[in-house]
Amino acid sequence: MIKKSTYNRYYQPFLNAVLNSYGMLFFSKHRFFSLLIFVVSFFVPAAGAAGFMAVSISVLTAYLLGFDKSQTNAGLYTYSAILFGLGFSSNFEWGKAFFILLFIGSVLTMLLSVAMSSRLNKKNIPGLSLAFIFTTWIILLASKQFAGIGLTQRHIYWVNETYAIGGQQLVALIQQIENWKLPPYISGYFKSMSAIIFQGNIAAGIFLCLGLMLQSRISFLLSILGYTIAILFNHLMGGFTAGDLSYYNMGTNFMLVAIALGGFYLIPSARTFLWTLISVPIAYLLVVALGSITYAFGLPVFSLPFCLVVILFLYCLQLRKSHGKLATTPIQYYQPETNLYRFLNGSERLTSRYYLPFELPIMGEWMVSQGYDGSFTHKGDWSKALDFVILDYDMKTFALPGNSPENFYCFNKPVISPADGIVEDVIDYVEDNPIGKNNSVQNWGNTIIIKHGTGLYSKLSHLKQYSAKVSKGSFVKKGEIIASCGNSGRSPEPHLHFQIQNNPYLGSKTTAYPIAYFYSIKDGNKSIHNFSIPREGDFVSNITPNTSLQKAFNFQPGQILHVASVDTKEQWEVMTDVYNESYFYCSETNSYAYFVLNGPIFYFSNFIGNKQSLLYYFFLSAYKLMLSTDTQISINDQYPMTVFGNHPIKWIQDFIAPFHIFIKLNFESSTLQADSLFGNGTITLHSQQTQQIGSTKKSISNANITIENNEIKSIQFNKHKCQINISFQSVA
Repeated sequence: MIKKSTYNRYYQPFLNAVLNSYGMLFFSKHRFFSLLIFVVSFFVPAAGAAGFMAVSISVLTAYLLGFDKSQTNAGLYTYSAILFGLGFSSNFEWGKAFFILLFIGSVLTMLLSVAMSSRLNKKNIPGLSLAFIFTTWIILLASKQFAGIGLTQRHIYWVNETYAIGGQQLVALIQQIENWKLPPYISGYFKSMSAIIFQGNIAAGIFLCLGLMLQSRISFLLSILGYTIAILFNHLMGGFTAGDLSYYNMGTNFMLVAIALGGFYLIPSARTFLWTLISVPIAYLLVVALGSITYAFGLPVFSLPFCLVVILFLYCLQLRKSHGKLATTPIQYYQPETNLYRFLNGSERLTSRYYLPFELPIMGEWMVSQGYDGSFTHKGDWSKALDFVILDYDMKTFALPGNSPENFYCFNKPVISPADGIVEDVIDYVEDNPIGKNNSVQNWGNTIIIKHGTGLYSKLSHLKQYSAKVSKGSFVKKGEIIASCGNSGRSPEPHLHFQIQNNPYLGSKTTAYPIAYFYSIKDGNKSIHNFSIPREGDFVSNITPNTSLQKAFNFQPGQILHVASVDTKEQWEVMTDVYNESYFYCSETNSYAYFVLNGPIFYFSNFIGNKQSLLYYFFLSAYKLMLSTDTQISINDQYPMTVFGNHPIKWIQDFIAPFHIFIKLNFESSTLQADSLFGNGTITLHSQQTQQIGSTKKSISNANITIENNEIKSIQFNKHKCQINISFQSVA
């Protein structure tokens, strides 16, 4: 009897690695589909056994040599070994020499996978099945010198082997399916699908197609598209005799090219589907051209065209000066639908990964008097800048008589650092201009330049003379007062000039850069903006976070939360992964909820695990919260489509998702009640979850989160007339 601790430590990781390796043959981590591929590989029992032995050897070798366990357990180092085992057994007869070469080839395949991954992954390019190709070629060439191993006739006598493991019923089932009167192109599709695992029968293809459709509707569509384009291209080219296509070439090189570039390595869209019209014919040409070379040496072309097309395409995309309309997958979830929905849903979440969260360099409410590409001075290389002023209710910038800087509302008002950084330069001696006059010699006037990172600087200009509160080389924190607004330099009246630039020099070119979170008021309506550029004419201000809310949601690694409902208790531990992403882990339900605290905003970025857990209800309730007690504003977002579950209408959405999204799961949150703006009083945050199909909206749930004394005390979650009360019993 195996102890549970021993199983969890040794056997479970091994089994996960083996199973994930099978799934990776179709770019999948879907457990059922991985298991299905494993079972279908045994439709040819000897080949299936060889594939299993090869991947087992590779996984164990990777463990013994100490390679990255996360990569090994994900199957990324070892899926090529399955292809090697399947292909090797399809060519050679079992015997002593066979097993020796199987062992050596499995280890070599794994080593080549590790080496290629190390080199190619640095450029965000996958190694694909190159390791399998090179290993198999080496052994095929070397085997000609070995008398102890011979070519197999197993494919002729497959019935005997199938009978041995499944009896007459299994043989009859497979033969019955093979005898179905299907149109040639349809039977060819199924055989091409099965050829990906070195088979050529309809039964295996049907099972794999059903599994692929269960795992990903988009991948299933792309497999049909890749096959169809190859057939049409072959027809248009006249069906060259030299280019006759085997089922293996159809399946591996054309179907997988379509899946890889149409929806896996790229975010699936109408454009990626259209690109298959080019990538599949390129793969076709490579099959013909490279095949004529490799067959001269007695070597199959295998999946080399597929590898070359995908690697070439992805490499060229890395060289783009702009991302264009084809988006590479930023975070790989191993399912095209999930990649797409999270990409569409998480534009702000993705943006926050690439941009430092700047805030406005002002305190209180100011107006953007000149925005990007402004009509006055924001032109050419200096077009991406913002000017700020303060207006009164009569839309004037000054009080009468308005003939001196002191009459202007923004003059001498505090200017703050937009982000943490090191002061790069300070100019503080330029006199403030009389109203209507300009200093074109000292154009920028008094200026502070702050370095926030490599190639990232902010510049604040036209400051008041001698108002600088920082010196060159000093460290400043976001929100720290660094100077006062003035009227120095090319400034006919007091205002604040703000820009982001890539160089530390006065007069450097500007660069477009978003402000993380801010309010804007236009026509009396107040709205919140996420990682966007303030517009000219808008009244803007920073979000003032509530101290109690910030402390309540400032979860630190190692922190443990004990939560409970009427019949459930859970313990959540705050952790960080290798990418420095924070998440809650619930050991009772094996669930993960990834979150981000970004200034005045708390939000969840992902959930993995049990959707009946209390952690999941917390994820739904606090999906995105503004940590402010401003009751006049609400914050809106959308859940990823994965929250919808496996509803039939969700499958319809999956099929057409690259072209049109008709289902939305909306989230809205606001402050319902606040006893204190800044203190430790009771605060209630309210959230609403709405399902939208087309133009029809339906409320599906709502929640109230209560915060007291800087801690979350309870969540009341209401769904379908059912109320779930979650109490936070202790925080350690």
